[in-house]
Amino acid sequence: MLYLTIISIYLFLLIGVGIYKSSHVKTQMDFSVAGRSLTPWILVGTMLATWIGTGSILGNAGETYSTGLAALILPIGGTLGIILLTQIAGRVRTFEKFTVPEIIGERYGSVARLLSVIALVLAYMVIVSYQFNAGGAVIETVLTDESGHSLISSGTATIIAAVFIIAYTMLAGLFSVAYTDVANGIIMTLSLLIAFPILWVKAGGWSGMETAFVNMGKPEHMQFFGVYSPMDVLNFCLPPFLLVLGDANMYQRFFASKNAEGAKFATKVLIFAVLAVEILIIASAWVSSSMIPDAEVGKHVLIFAAHRFLPPFLGAIMMTTIVGIIISTADSYLLVPATTLMRDVYQIYINPKASETKIVLLSRLLVLGLGIIAYVVSLKFSESTGFFEKALYAYTIYGAAITPSLVAALFWKGATKEGAIVSIISGTLMTLAWKEAGFIQNWVPVQIYSNVDEVLPAIFISVFSLVVVSLITKKKY
Repeated sequence: MLYLTIISIYLFLLIGVGIYKSSHVKTQMDFSVAGRSLTPWILVGTMLATWIGTGSILGNAGETYSTGLAALILPIGGTLGIILLTQIAGRVRTFEKFTVPEIIGERYGSVARLLSVIALVLAYMVIVSYQFNAGGAVIETVLTDESGHSLISSGTATIIAAVFIIAYTMLAGLFSVAYTDVANGIIMTLSLLIAFPILWVKAGGWSGMETAFVNMGKPEHMQFFGVYSPMDVLNFCLPPFLLVLGDANMYQRFFASKNAEGAKFATKVLIFAVLAVEILIIASAWVSSSMIPDAEVGKHVLIFAAHRFLPPFLGAIMMTTIVGIIISTADSYLLVPATTLMRDVYQIYINPKASETKIVLLSRLLVLGLGIIAYVVSLKFSESTGFFEKALYAYTIYGAAITPSLVAALFWKGATKEGAIVSIISGTLMTLAWKEAGFIQNWVPVQIYSNVDEVLPAIFISVFSLVVVSLITKKKY
């Protein structure tokens, strides 16, 4: 009951903030980029809470349960991406845009802009879908009694999570999300710092964990080297690297910054914040996994640990933090495609003279519609794949399709619109075909297909197409 009470109080506070902030939303700039008013430290908080989402809390933690200490390599890709992002943040802010497709459209034209919209919406619907699944997993756990029986089904729990996330996003957009993100980021960091030593002691320290893993038949969980092959490292680290380098969520935060200097400073601080929190998440999951022999429970290792291994109040705070991070990430990944469809489709092709009031109303309705689509997608993913695999898939769709052309738009004058168009199409299609099309398995040798995830062929064909087609179509003066 304590868990449910604290989480409920937190959710009511979120709704209260959303209702209060909704009265301040008058224009598209307010709803989509918080009136370009965010200070550097607010930016750090909202970017941290956005990046550390279900992919970390459940995806990386679940992978840690499967592989142990070696999972500490998982944050490498995202961290390296953020390091490079520090060189992009200030330049992006000077564009005074709302969306990533606007940047692509300004450089490559309307066709590339529309294609990037399609790729963005496709990838972000997958990301939002597993946020709904994750929110449902938390609710189901909170409502589980001592015998292991939940008071509601996972399907009902997912619906509850989806309804809340959609409603909260519709209220005030980035105006409400950004400021509650700061609180989420602070509470998340503090709760992990307190929880880790408690879990370490409870597990019996290094020797206790070593004994426990041997008894489970998993002695390799105490090893850092030799667990992942070089190909595994590429498969796991390349998708988050590509995503964060071109992530429309991060770019939306840059657009919301007061100025370019603030965006660049916030991104530098973010490097250390993300690395610290990601390591704490994986370390906590690793220690907790030594106390969880049941693999079915282990896929939600941090949720289970917060519920069973921590003192009740701290466990409730930890669980509330997980809920907050899931909501924050889902809100952001709902808001971006809604803004993109409004800005890059409706206001360009349907009603260029729409009033601010109408734009805000339709933006909220787009959040509702996209939320429903994401829920339908979540039904497909509910049992078929783990959170880690879902995250890598969605990251690859976006990273292979959009990141090469976007980075080239900022740094390579030789990139052409033809190159960008072919790159976006080929990156998207290769990702989908490698994952979904059965005929690919017949064409590619089994040894290669079973060891190579979609990210390598997708990013290769995307970058290759961009460079080669750009060189062929480059105008000679």
